[in-house]
Amino acid sequence: MKKFFLDSDIDEISDRIQNDANNFSNKTILLTGGKGFLGRYIVEVFKKLNKEKLKQPAKLIVLDNLITAGDFGLESISDSNIKFIQHDVIKEIAIQEKIDYIIHAAGIASPQHYQDHPLETLEISIAGTKNMLELAKRNDAKFTFFSSSEIYGDPTEGNIPTTEKYRGNVSTQGPRACYDEGKRTGETLCYIYQNYENVRTTIVRPFNFFGPGMQEKDYRVLPNFASQIKNNKPLKVYGTGNQTRTYCYITDAITGLFQVILLGSPGGTYNIGNPNPEVSVIELVKKISESINRKIPYNIIEHPSNYPSSEPNRRCPSIEKAQNEIKYNPKVELNEGLKRFFSWTEENFTKND
Repeated sequence: MKKFFLDSDIDEISDRIQNDANNFSNKTILLTGGKGFLGRYIVEVFKKLNKEKLKQPAKLIVLDNLITAGDFGLESISDSNIKFIQHDVIKEIAIQEKIDYIIHAAGIASPQHYQDHPLETLEISIAGTKNMLELAKRNDAKFTFFSSSEIYGDPTEGNIPTTEKYRGNVSTQGPRACYDEGKRTGETLCYIYQNYENVRTTIVRPFNFFGPGMQEKDYRVLPNFASQIKNNKPLKVYGTGNQTRTYCYITDAITGLFQVILLGSPGGTYNIGNPNPEVSVIELVKKISESINRKIPYNIIEHPSNYPSSEPNRRCPSIEKAQNEIKYNPKVELNEGLKRFFSWTEENFTKND
């Protein structure tokens, strides 16, 4: 049976946030996108917190429409304090319980998936965010919006590492615009509700999170590579292979997300990621070879028709603000994260005969 996480990773996250997590004790939290890659980790961490860390358990209400949940979308939740509701956040919802925190993690983040669902991708970030902000307003709940590093677009040379003050270099038209512009508008809604509607909002901008639990058909670079390695195929490197990224392992990612939720200042926006090392896709292939102790062949090809070619040339965060304000410090080096990820994919990804 597939398992989307490593137990040791959940232990690590809950240990790192346990001192601040008692703010969740006896509180009710609403999580959207709870069956997505990040949402499932948040659910698992709450299960762990309820079992071992909190003075009184938190109640978690999980929403997801299951549009991209994949094979892991219907696993059972063995915690009486966690309730799942199949619901599309684009539509309004009435929740009877008093809500203390809203974590708006719903979104379609894989480029191929948002090519398949462009209107839904846009509406989740706009109509869905507005619905959740209205719910936060009615409940006087603290609201956290999961935005994206994609809102920066293709940063200019002088804006790398990219700080939260950078306004972005993005296109309103094109295959990525439904995701980028949706997230940008979602941030604008947070600004409006923070400054005019008395809703306490925080914004997370994730930078290239990866780890166990990514779907084999996610189509982003690391699960793509893992699937090809599992099936002994040469890796397909899109474009030139010179585009660079930094990668943040899931324990550092989820720890950072919880630190924003718990410690972020009202109206605050925070980059969450690992700024080192910034590597090209070709360099990433070499690091994967080192981590699994195996030489990996690769071919450089044009972007396929179902994957948008207008990707940023570089993406690297400045995390100075998160370090100073919410105690965020990533701990897992890239090689270690790759070892954990590829040991998991070797066990859980499919070998096609």
